[in-house]
Amino acid sequence: MNHLLKAVLCLFCMLTPLIAGEVDVTNVTVQQESPNKYQFNVTLRHDDTGWNHYADRWEILGPQGTVLATRVLLHPHVDKQPFTRSLSDVSIAPGIREVTIRGHDLVHGYGGKELTITIPH
Repeated sequence: MNHLLKAVLCLFCMLTPLIAGEVDVTNVTVQQESPNKYQFNVTLRHDDTGWNHYADRWEILGPQGTVLATRVLLHPHVDKQPFTRSLSDVSIAPGIREVTIRGHDLVHGYGGKELTITIPH
C-alpha cells in the first residue's frame, strides 16, 4: 500500500466517529403515575457506530436547565434506530409546567434536537 492510501485510511478511521453526529430527541410522551410522579417515554435518533460512539443517555431538564432525571443507556443501538426507552417514577414539582428532554453521546456530548413538553398536572 502506498503512503498516500495509508494516510487516507488513517484519516478516515479518525473521522468515522464524527460522522454519526449528535443525538436527536424525536418524540416524548409523558404519563402521570401518581401525584407529582411521571413516566417518560423518549425516542432518540443517533447513528450509533458501536461502543466508541453511541447515545449513552437522555436527561429531563427543568427550569433554568436543572437536571430532574437521567436515563442511562448501557449499550449502542447500531441496528435499531430510532429507539425508545422509558423512565418511571420521575418527580416533577407541581409548579413546573414544562420540561426539556436532551440527548447525549460519547463523542459530541450534548447537542442535536431537544424537545420541550408540557407536564400534565
